[in-house]
Amino acid sequence: MLATLLLTTMMTLPVNGKSVDYKDGDTVLEGYLAKPDKDVVAPAVLVIHQWGGLGEYEKRRADMLAQMGYVAFAVDVYGKGVRPTGQARGQMAGKYKGDRPLFRQRLTAALDYVRGVPGVDKSRVAAIGYCFGGTGALELARSGADILGAVSFHGGLDGANPETASQIKAKVLVLHGADDPFVPAKDITAFMEEMRAGKVDWSMVSYGNAVHSFTEVEAGNDNSRGAAYNAEADRRSWEAMQDFLAEIFRKSAR
Repeated sequence: MLATLLLTTMMTLPVNGKSVDYKDGDTVLEGYLAKPDKDVVAPAVLVIHQWGGLGEYEKRRADMLAQMGYVAFAVDVYGKGVRPTGQARGQMAGKYKGDRPLFRQRLTAALDYVRGVPGVDKSRVAAIGYCFGGTGALELARSGADILGAVSFHGGLDGANPETASQIKAKVLVLHGADDPFVPAKDITAFMEEMRAGKVDWSMVSYGNAVHSFTEVEAGNDNSRGAAYNAEADRRSWEAMQDFLAEIFRKSAR
């Protein structure tokens, strides 16, 4: 369970977490910054939210990353106070998935912000995301952003301009529910072709018996709904992400 993961991680470093305002042009955004409670220069990890906007789930994940020694910044794509519920979540997510330049612009604003945070090693930044945010992590990489890695947890894989994959500088890790009904086989095939065409350093792990939202306890346990929690996939995907971050940040420090 997420609670077990959290308790395990809490045995490492104490954390300072706080909400912070930042901007994309004239749009005020409200993110969540979590830092180890000690004076160090550390890599940074962006945490990109699901379709409902930045919430407690992403803040918990940011805290977990900070407890591992990273500076974690849970970003706000939608804008301060914009936290849709019900059907409005799909409409809001669709707005940004349908306007990839705007999506990338909001993510770049978060990247620029975190690079200015005291204690961040500007040369070592990665992005992770969940569902809508998983798409976001890939989209930031597709933009050619100077990040070391992008990790998608049960995210959409479709790209608006797959021919731009050659711009990707980051290493890419996709953590996918093998039975996710919201990511069709054609999107998986197209994503693989995109990565190969762009000669990207990428990996994809598919977890058996896992559907969409497999890292979220709040999703329940009924796979027939298409979105459900899977404790083993949650644990294994988090461990895979930890190994991935350790590798990319270790290599970049040499």
